[in-house]
Amino acid sequence: MNNPSKTELRKALRAARKAHVEALPDHIRGLLFHRPPAPLLARIPQEAVIGVYHAGPWEAPAAAYARFFHEAGHPIALPHFSGPDAAMTFCRYSDAYGQDDLEVGPFGMLQPPAEADTLVPEVLFVPLVGFTPALARLGQGGGHYDRWLAEHPPLLAIGLAWDAQACDALPTEPHDVPLDAVVTPTRIYGLT
Repeated sequence: MNNPSKTELRKALRAARKAHVEALPDHIRGLLFHRPPAPLLARIPQEAVIGVYHAGPWEAPAAAYARFFHEAGHPIALPHFSGPDAAMTFCRYSDAYGQDDLEVGPFGMLQPPAEADTLVPEVLFVPLVGFTPALARLGQGGGHYDRWLAEHPPLLAIGLAWDAQACDALPTEPHDVPLDAVVTPTRIYGLT
């Protein structure tokens, strides 16, 4: 594709991501993204609020990171939407080992209930469809993370991705917020 649109890229990258994940044996998939890498941990303050996401079937999983940081004493937050047109906020995720404290939100994703405490993550793990080694991110297309990152610049914004999601280049616009790092099963981009 010569100069594909973001929509075309999302479609191609979602298909590549799905094929990549489906090709991984279950026992290997369960070992990946089990613990944040040491260079990343060295940059995270001891009591920082950690924002994660509830991963879809082919997204890089964030659940083990949530458990790891919960065990280390960090407050954990997940995205929350009060309605389909509402801005994304983050609310306390109190059961990092299950889903008992989650409900289905307006986009079909599990999220904390409306009565959960609102938190502002200082370190945010971000889902993505594609990324570049220069830390550009292609998201789902709703702009929720770009708006949140622009309004609440965290200490660190880290993408979690499969290696198949790496791109040489991505079309970017002024509102696209770059990440500070991207972690894949084989590499860390951006942390030196």
